[in-house]
Order: sequence, then C-alpha cells, then structure tokens
Amino acid sequence: MAERQLTRVDQLISGLDRALRTLAAPAPAPQRPSPAEALDSGPLDDSERRHAAGLMRVNHSGEVCAQALYQGQALTAKLAEVRADMEQAASEEIDHLAWCEQRLAQLGSRPSLLNPLWYGLSFGIGAGAGLVSDKLSLGFVAATEQQVCAHLDDHLAALPETDHASRAVVAAMRADEADHAESALQAGGWQFPAPVLRAMSGVSKLMTQASYRV
Repeated sequence: MAERQLTRVDQLISGLDRALRTLAAPAPAPQRPSPAEALDSGPLDDSERRHAAGLMRVNHSGEVCAQALYQGQALTAKLAEVRADMEQAASEEIDHLAWCEQRLAQLGSRPSLLNPLWYGLSFGIGAGAGLVSDKLSLGFVAATEQQVCAHLDDHLAALPETDHASRAVVAAMRADEADHAESALQAGGWQFPAPVLRAMSGVSKLMTQASYRV
C-alpha cells in the first residue's frame, strides 16, 4: 500500500503537536545518553550554581528555538529532501533539549519563562525563510548554527571549571551544531554576508540576556 502523503494541514497539525510537546511537556528521552551522565561535578557555591543554571537556561532556550526554526522550515520547504533534512535536524536537536533540561534540574533550576515567545518567533522566521527559497532557508540554518557555536564557545569559557557536567553537555552540543552548519552549507545554503551576521548576533545577544535572567 502506498504511503499517504501529508497535506499542509497535516503538517501544520503535526507542527502544533510538536510545539506543545516542546513547551508544555518534559523533553522526550534522548536517543543518546547525556554527556554528563557519568560525570560528577565538583562543589559549586551558590553564585557558581546560579551562573551555571543561567547559562544552561540560555542553552535550553536555544534548543527550543532550534526546534521551532526547523519545524517552520520543514513546513514550507520546496524540496522533499530539504524538508526531510530539516525534520532530521530537529530530531537530533531533541537530544540537546533533553540534556539541557536534565542539567537544569540537577542545578535546581528551570527553563526560561520566555520560551513560548522564542518558539513563536523562531517558527515564523523559519517558515518565512522556507517560503522564500530553500537556499535562503539552508543559509539561515548555517548562519544560526554558526552563531550558536560562538555562544557555546563563550559558555565553555564562562562555566565554572568544576562544573564538569555542564561543560561536557555544552562541548557535545557544540560539535553537533558545527556539523549542522556545515551540512546546511553543503546542501546549497547561502553564505550570509557579514552585515547580516552582525545583525543576527545583536538580536541573539538580546535573547540570551533575557533567557539568562527570566
């Protein structure tokens, strides 16, 4: 029997289901165990614990944005292979979402209250980019993942040296994000010019500052 092709309405309903699962439910079980699973962090004082939690909250929000971005792009992608790539990337990012959520719980903290806002904005951007062209959509993925890599590098420098668990999670995420950026470019994504990258970086900094606190 031929497999039924999903209509735009089917895809929209699926996207809404994913949004609710991302924002209102615990993250699905990761396909890969957390890099922090076998690590014991050294002692953290209250200030270090709050700072580590703030950084991991930012990382968790970034993964919420990634889910929304990829789902929005998959909804409007022109080519079936691009849509499949976006859906696969979203699936891989679920591991990161679960790892960050687990680490936040271990640090006695919670995800950002602004995540529904970030999800909505990211979904809209992803869907809009996909409507324009797949090359723009893939280029936006590459540019976004490059920005994420830069943030994760900053976090590795800022996390307490004794917080081995958080550092292991961030390092593993950083490797995956770099792979996603490179894959998007190899698939034909545009390389965004420097002014656009600077503008994206400015917006990203505002979002990270808000998620760190709220």
